Amino acid sequence: MNKYAKLFANGLVTENPLLVLMIGLCSSLAVTTQFVNGLGMGLAMTFVLVASEVIISAFHRLIPDSVRIPVFIIVIAAFTTIIDLLMQAYTPALSKAMGVFIPLIVVNCIIMGRVESFASKKPVSEAFFDGLGMGFGYLWVLCGISLVRELLGGGTFLGIPVIPESYTVGFFSRAPGGFFVFALFIAVTSAVRQARGSQHADAPAHCTEAADE
Repeated sequence: MNKYAKLFANGLVTENPLLVLMIGLCSSLAVTTQFVNGLGMGLAMTFVLVASEVIISAFHRLIPDSVRIPVFIIVIAAFTTIIDLLMQAYTPALSKAMGVFIPLIVVNCIIMGRVESFASKKPVSEAFFDGLGMGFGYLWVLCGISLVRELLGGGTFLGIPVIPESYTVGFFSRAPGGFFVFALFIAVTSAVRQARGSQHADAPAHCTEAADE
């Protein structure tokens, strides 16, 4: 696996910003009552994250250390404003449903953390794949949580009824349901990581036994 694939997989799974690093949680729990909301928020975050990392990586040598944080915020705010205005123009219903959470992307810990710890120190190509991996890692978790909550809480998918109302559980549409589903995602991720870690730990022993035979 080349370094770009590793960078992408790192954000997608290994260091998933929500399930592993557990940052940027407020928006992930607030907007995931509907699948389309989770999809819209995830795509908006991915756009801002990738664009900000690329720009900051390209110009990081020209940014004095004394003003790097304000510059980072200005760059992130510029791309956040772009995506906010685009959503207001072309997807007004989705923009209204997102409310304040699109403008608040500018202070999202995921973006600020990646531009500070990664993009400001790496070349543009690596920053692009890091942003893409982190963005899609955020996106798929939001879509997964939204899918579960919309199906179980409202019995719909993309607003189309798929489960009779009598079989829905309103708990999943409310805030406690969001925390519960998110906790399940974290538990499954942790179990998979532990299982993979155990397999890697056992591998040398098996190799040694095979060599002795």
